[in-house]
Amino acid sequence: MQPRNMSMSGVVDLAAVKAAGEAKAKAEAARAEAARHGGTPAVAPSALVIDVDEAGFERDVLQRSAEVPVVIDFWAEWCEPCKQLGPLLERLAVEYNGRFLLAKVDVDANQMLMQQFGIQGIPAVFAVVAGQALPLFQGAAPEAQIRQTLDQLVQVAEERFGLTGIQVDPDASGAEPAAAPAGPYDALLEAAMSALDAGDLAGAVQAYKNVLADDPGHPEAKLGLAQAELLSRVQGVDPQQVRKDAADNPADVAAQIAAADLDLVGGHVQDAFGRLVDTVRRTAGEDRDAARVRLLELFEVIGADDPRVTAARQALASALF
Repeated sequence: MQPRNMSMSGVVDLAAVKAAGEAKAKAEAARAEAARHGGTPAVAPSALVIDVDEAGFERDVLQRSAEVPVVIDFWAEWCEPCKQLGPLLERLAVEYNGRFLLAKVDVDANQMLMQQFGIQGIPAVFAVVAGQALPLFQGAAPEAQIRQTLDQLVQVAEERFGLTGIQVDPDASGAEPAAAPAGPYDALLEAAMSALDAGDLAGAVQAYKNVLADDPGHPEAKLGLAQAELLSRVQGVDPQQVRKDAADNPADVAAQIAAADLDLVGGHVQDAFGRLVDTVRRTAGEDRDAARVRLLELFEVIGADDPRVTAARQALASALF
């Protein structure tokens, strides 16, 4: 894939004069508010690269863009050019020493963001400056061109919005201060297992959710929740009727989703994935989104490192694009 135009000539069109003026005023107000509270503290170099999802986008990108340009790298695990571009952008983020922040967005897990930015292929790189979205380039590109684009971005951010970046403490490790665990995870995980053993799937789901409320990325809780929710969905259903409905009504998305759940519970992982990928391929709108979301949920049950998940992610991307 060849890179698109790397220049910043589109900035004026995207950020009309009025919108730019309003964004600049908001950025100045945000900096003034930070100054009243002692200013923004210096960050470690490792904090210049962050993973962002839909839930944290407003906080981590839109709000932060009032103090520093935020470059967004839309990527996916199956994307080979992404594996070349991502490390380069991460290195440059550290080298530019706080003049921009790099936000990495996994498109497989954040389809809504991909749609909102109108992305047709990855890797795709955007910037957000004082709340204004600017397309930078799509596809792999030589480092010299990327540097030129970043230099232009930094210049635009400083001249039009007064954004000079964030302070970086090169001696900071980036590690969070030692603190007590956010919650009694051992007890909660044990409660979840006990509930599963007792057949109390609702209790197990709630116990896992309690862990994730404090630690959204807790791997054991994420896996346990995905498994418990899957078991809850198939509990009490008539397998023969579910499979008959799916066979008789190929266009019934709900029937295909229900059959995929049964496939997975029965150990037919590739059948489950293939059924939902095919459903995504032949549907659109809400139906397509429902099948895609369920497929991502089933990926959680199996685990991201499983080769069957990797293959299914590639097939999903092909069906979507």
